[in-house]
Amino acid sequence: MADGKDLGGATLYSWATVLTEQMNPLFTRQFVNGEQAMLAKIALKKGCVVPMHQHPNEQISLIVSGSLEFVIGGVSKTVQAGEILVIPANLPHSAIAHEDMEGLDIFAPPRQDWIDKTDSYLR
Repeated sequence: MADGKDLGGATLYSWATVLTEQMNPLFTRQFVNGEQAMLAKIALKKGCVVPMHQHPNEQISLIVSGSLEFVIGGVSKTVQAGEILVIPANLPHSAIAHEDMEGLDIFAPPRQDWIDKTDSYLR
């Protein structure tokens, strides 16, 4: 995460200065977090698979461009650009990109495994 600029108790970031992590050849991410939530900017290339996983964080995913197929509870749903998916905490899910996509994810609380770089299932 990049150093933000203090604005009288608030913090300002620019995606241009936030670290871009190459998680694998098809997946990049950037994120910033506060005490109670995390915002991530992700980009998945066609063919990228996010394996089945779960986490104690509520997740809100906005598909900005492209689409992403999620599998949740045995149900498959392709989420298109402009659509938002809310995934409750501890619900197992996976995803596959059938085309290039960009998205924004909000996690509450912040993903400690991302902060600590212990998210080996993504690497």
